[in-house]
Amino acid sequence: MFQVDIIEQCKQNNRKAQLQLYNQYCDGMYIVAKRFFKDAADAEDVVQEAFIKAFTKLHQYKAEVTFGAWLKRIVVNRCIDVLKSRKHQLVELEEVHLKVVDTPKNDKWLVEDTMTLNDVKRAIEELPDKYRYVVMLYLIEGYDHQEISSILGISQVTSRTQLSRGKTKLQTLLTLKKDGTKY
Repeated sequence: MFQVDIIEQCKQNNRKAQLQLYNQYCDGMYIVAKRFFKDAADAEDVVQEAFIKAFTKLHQYKAEVTFGAWLKRIVVNRCIDVLKSRKHQLVELEEVHLKVVDTPKNDKWLVEDTMTLNDVKRAIEELPDKYRYVVMLYLIEGYDHQEISSILGISQVTSRTQLSRGKTKLQTLLTLKKDGTKY
């Protein structure tokens, strides 16, 4: 069955089609949610809530992007909403989840060779929420400023500013670690 057919059947509340779509995307969406939450149960809850929202809002899906991208945005938004409401710590990242994001030549995201992935993860966790969310969405999830502004409900200028400040703070935290005064 083609993706378009499954989605159309889901819009008609066909439970088998919904289960098929859920099975196709649940693992990938769980990985996305797990980047935001340390607790597996929290990640699972967010994924379930995101699927419920996706199925109830499926009539709004216009196939301008892939269904997976549309669903991922719902999952990320739900994660951020839950984190904001709970003031939770952001999650442990798996090395395989880090994406290489093309950044402008003057925008250096390089770290010392002596830094480990755990050092970077700990430093990101120490960032204030407003910087942490933008850094994670930009650097790890690969969203651009227009998408980040839409997800977080901030302007693109604010997104750029918070990314810049978050990057500066992150570099400071990593420099302190390198000099042996942190972690």
